[in-house]
Parts: sequence; C-alpha cells; structure tokens
Amino acid sequence: MNRLLLIEKGDFYPLGATPDKKGINFSLFSEHAEKVELLLFESHMSKEPFMTVLLDKEDNKTYNFWHCFVKGLIVSRKNIVYYAYRVFGPEHPSDGHRFDSKKVVIDPYCKGISATLYNPENAVKAGDNLATSLRSVVVDTADYNWEGDRPLNRPWNEIIIYEMHVRGFTKSENSGVKNPGTYAGVIEKIPYLKELGVTAVELLPVFEFNRRDPLRMDENGKPLNNYWGYDPIGFFIPESTYCNTPEVGSNVNEFRDMVKALHKAEIEVYLDVVYNHTAEGNHLGPTIHFKGIDNSVYYHLMEKDNKYYRDFTGCGNTINSNHPIVQKFIYDSLKFWVEEMHVDGFRFDLASVLTRGINGEPLDYPPILWNLELSDIFARTKLIAEAWDAVGLYQIGSFSGKRWTEWNGKYRDSIRKFVKGDGGLIGEVASRIAGSSDVYSYTKSTPHSSINFITCHDGFTMNDLVSYNEKHNEANGENNRDGSSDNSSSNCGVEGSTDNGQILSLRKQKIKNFFVLLMLSKGVPMMLCGDEVAHTQHGNNNAYCQDNEISWFNWDEYKNNMVYYEFVKKCIEFRKSLKGVVNKEFYNGVVVNPQGFRDIEWHGLELDSPNWGNSDARELAFVMGAFERGVPDVFVMMNMGQATQSFAVPKIKKRFWHIQIDTSAADGEDFSIDPKYTEAKRISVKGHSIVVLVSKNSKSGGENN
Repeated sequence: MNRLLLIEKGDFYPLGATPDKKGINFSLFSEHAEKVELLLFESHMSKEPFMTVLLDKEDNKTYNFWHCFVKGLIVSRKNIVYYAYRVFGPEHPSDGHRFDSKKVVIDPYCKGISATLYNPENAVKAGDNLATSLRSVVVDTADYNWEGDRPLNRPWNEIIIYEMHVRGFTKSENSGVKNPGTYAGVIEKIPYLKELGVTAVELLPVFEFNRRDPLRMDENGKPLNNYWGYDPIGFFIPESTYCNTPEVGSNVNEFRDMVKALHKAEIEVYLDVVYNHTAEGNHLGPTIHFKGIDNSVYYHLMEKDNKYYRDFTGCGNTINSNHPIVQKFIYDSLKFWVEEMHVDGFRFDLASVLTRGINGEPLDYPPILWNLELSDIFARTKLIAEAWDAVGLYQIGSFSGKRWTEWNGKYRDSIRKFVKGDGGLIGEVASRIAGSSDVYSYTKSTPHSSINFITCHDGFTMNDLVSYNEKHNEANGENNRDGSSDNSSSNCGVEGSTDNGQILSLRKQKIKNFFVLLMLSKGVPMMLCGDEVAHTQHGNNNAYCQDNEISWFNWDEYKNNMVYYEFVKKCIEFRKSLKGVVNKEFYNGVVVNPQGFRDIEWHGLELDSPNWGNSDARELAFVMGAFERGVPDVFVMMNMGQATQSFAVPKIKKRFWHIQIDTSAADGEDFSIDPKYTEAKRISVKGHSIVVLVSKNSKSGGENN
C-alpha cells in the first residue's frame, strides 16, 4: 500500500467513509467522546494498524462529528481499505456511558465488514480486542451499470408478496442452482417466481448480521447460529455470506445484480429491516459499534440506572429511534437502500418500537415515521409495519401515518380459526375478506393498508398449520419453551406425518381453503415461501436458528407436490382477473352492473341470511359483482363445518353460473380451467371446503360481457 499519505482536516459531512479520486473522508458522530482515533489496516489479516490518526478536538471536530481526510488513500479493486475506531470517553455505565478505549469499534455507516480475525468473546470480556476485532471496509458504490434500472413503483393493488429467505430459497442440495444460498441463486430461480405469479419478494433480513457466534448447541450437540437475520450489525451492508464470491465489496454488486434481475422480471424487492435493536444485546453483550461510540444516544436506557437497557424488543436492547441523530442514521440507511440499491420497499420489524419517544413512551406523531412518510425520497417506496412490539404495544389499525401499510395479525388469526372450524366468526371473517374495513376505514385511506397473511417466517408453515396441534421446537435447544403456543392449528386427527389417506386429503383441502380466501380477500396478499408446495418444518414454529433442511426450501417438495403449486398459481391468476377484489376502494354495497349485483353481498345457507350473530355458524357465502365488461361475477360458498351443507344460489340475469373452484374435488379438478355450467338452484358444499362460481356469457363458457 502507498504509505505517502497526508492527513487533512476533512469534512463532517457525509458520515461514514467517502472515497474520491484524491483520498477518503472519514466522519463519525459521538457527542460525549473526548478523543477519537482512526485506525488504518494493511489487510484483513493485519492485527495492528499501519497508521493511527488522532482526531483532535480543535482541528477534527465539528459540532459532534469527528472527521479527517486521508489524502493519497485510494480505494480500488486492488487496494481495499480497512479501518476502525477507538473512541475515548467516560466509562460510567450507571450514567449510560460505556466508552472503552481498549475496544475497537466499527463505523455504523460502513458499507463493508471484515470478520476474518473476529473473536466475539473478546468483544464481550474486558481487555484490548484490537487483534480480534471487526474491521470496517471502504466500499466505492459508484461503479455499477444499472442498465437503466429503477424501482418499479407498482401500485398496491397489483402486489402479491412472497416472503422468502435469500439463503434458504436455494441452499438445499436439490435446488439445482450453480450458487446455492446466494443472491445469484435467487436469480436462477426467477422463472419459478415469475410462473407462480407473485409480483414482489419480501426478503428476510439481508443487513450484515451476527451469524458467527453460535447461540447454543442443539439436541445432537451441533452448534445453532442465527439464521433469520434479526440481529443486525451493518445497516448499509448486504449480508456477505449470501455472496457467490464473498470478497470484500462484492456483496454490494451481487445484491444489485439480484435486484436488477428481479426488476427485469417485473418483481419488486422489499427488505425486512430491523431498526429496533442491534446485535450488541444487553449490558452483558459485545461492544461492536453503538455501545462504544455513544451508548446513551443510540439506546433506550433504564431511567433509574443507565447501566441497564430498556428492552421493548425481547432482544436485550432497544434503539432510541426518535433521537435526532438516530433518526438521521435510520433515514440515511434507508436512503442508501433506495437510491443506491434500488429497493422498492421495506417491512419494519417490530415497528411499534419506532413510535416510542426518547423516554420509551408511545408518541402520537413519531418523528422518524413521519419523516419517512413525508420524504420525497421515499414518496413511492412501500412502507410496511409490523405494528406491534415485544412488550404489548399493539397498533393494528392505529399505526402512525396514512401511507403505512400493516401486517394484519387480525386477518391471520381470524382466517386460521375459521378454516380450523371454530364457530362464531362469521362477521369477523366477512370483515377480513372485505379488507378489514372495521380496522382501517377510519384510519387509513384504502383496503391496501392491510397486508393479509396466514403464515409467515415466524410460526407454522401452512402445511404444519394443518398437521400439528402443538409446536415441536426441541431442535432449537430451548426445551420447546420458545415459539408461540397459540397457533390456531389443527392436526386433522394425527400429530405430524401420517399415511392415512383421509387425513392427508383433509389437510390438502384446508391448505387450498387458505389460498382461496387469501386471494379473494381485499388488501395485499402475502404468502410464505414454500407454502405453495406444502413445505414442512416438522412442527417447528420458531426456526430462527435452523440453517438446515428444516428451514430450507425443499425442491423435491416442488417436484412431488405440483398439485399444490398449480392450484396456488391458478388462484393468483384468478385474483389478478377480479377488478372488484383488487380495486382501491373499500366495498360500499352499491350496485355495480346490469345483473343487479352489488360490489359485495353477504349470504349464508340461504340468500341474504349470513347468520352474523350465530355462535355455531361455520358457513358464509358472498357475491362479488363484476365491475367491468369481460370480468365475471363471483359467488363464493364456504363451509368450515364437518357436515355437507346446501347453499342457495343467487339468480342471475343474461349470464350463467359455472363452477370454477371446489377445494374438495380431486387434484386437477379443484380449479377448472374450463368451468362447468350449473343450473342448480342449490349447491352442496362438503365439510371443510369452498366452492366458487363465476358468471359466463353462455352455458358453454366464453368471454363475459
């Protein structure tokens, strides 16, 4: 490396390490620091810096920003720059200050990390960890050919979300990709996603996270590591282990390659982001960045003793997101992912944490959320909230802002119970199908405020939802104490795997019921990767540490369970054709076509008798009137009880009813490509099944008018 370097004053803006043709500008925020040292390393194997730059209060501090410019330090593919900091200040944990000049910390704004020498134990225990610390890496993100790519800006009413794990999607040996478990592997499977019909992928956390420190051993003595990724370290860094060639800096462009390829397939990319806690944990956790840079600014601390952390996340600490400097950090991170990585949207993990003020109290107008909502930069970026936190703040329907959409946990719970066969849910289920107007019509602008889902990464897969009464998380090494015990699941008669044909048939039927309801509900549907091929996690409903076949997409299931895949694919196609389901307004009961049908009409076994107040009712029917020429009217009959029930069929003018879907029918006949005409005035619907009729222009089918 060229050692002819000149240290200049530099600039406090922008934060992080910013390279240009003459050198690199370094800037770090710390309000309470007394002195800062910038450490420069020759390589990722260097235990000692080749240069230490003292940032002086007089020359290298502006406001609360410590900065310098290292002239002659040039970044290139052949010359990678590694750096870190020592931050000096008060070591008074009871006052919230955890400065420790013996600990080396990384730059929160860095776009690359080297962990070659990293020993997590030394980041926790007392003493100097210079030789075993993480190192920040300077990455020049300007050199990439986007080929004209930009975020897609699809409207919400066109979105069908597929929640997936980058590594788990292709890591299995049977995936057939060249680079399993990587961003490149996802690219190879884009034809699969395109054929399925999804229009957006929501990626479990891809920020660089703590995968290196085993959590514990499993029941067989094998180490268990963080798999999901909800343990962030680098908020500007694509996870490096998802790379084909994990050389420093390649992760940025490999991630971009994936985004660009998905956009070419007209699939949006959303990131599941974690701005509620970090991998530094509680007072016993490691010092990685924030703790050693300005602990009292970045984290919520206990009021009486600042040594301890408020924990609204269940993960040991809570980011102080509405402190002005932390707001800026979150804003800058999201801006990076939108402007430089072309991400289309974000799902905010435990987003209710972001509504809490600097003393932990919920705010009516949280600055960070409103800054994002009103920013020109994020004007067309999808913003999705998991509108709760780990200590009971539940904000479904009341989350801040108009633009924010929400994971609708009420939808999940209602539909699970209904398909399970619980009674007394008719009115509630109708509301969920109608876009949860009881939840959102007064607080949000459209039914697309509701992200409808039945399963997600956290909980049972859809197959396990109909195969297990109880969770089976023994493999996690926590004696089955972890994970939710309230799943509204049903094993259909046998716990887990079985050869009983009747039970298997019932399970398949219920899975089909779930997908029909999901795709016929107003709001934005989200499905879990693998549910379309009946993936099982063998009853594990909290597979956060299972980086193995339990979690990975099993491509043999795709080959063996094509009947599921084809059914789901047809349900997605059907949804896209129904303007009444996907339009941007709540149902309002107005007549929408010459047939005299309203946009929504509710029925029970008899017409106009939906049994709203009947606690034993498990049957519900509804008509969705066609909004446009060429679009069918739809009549849906749902029987979640055990016995077959007879439903009255609405009269229709100048059109003819055809049977499109019957979830109790044999494979291949459950969703008819060429629906059969029926003149029946009543239709028998078997127990635990759904029948869907569509109107056609003639008895023989053909285009609607």
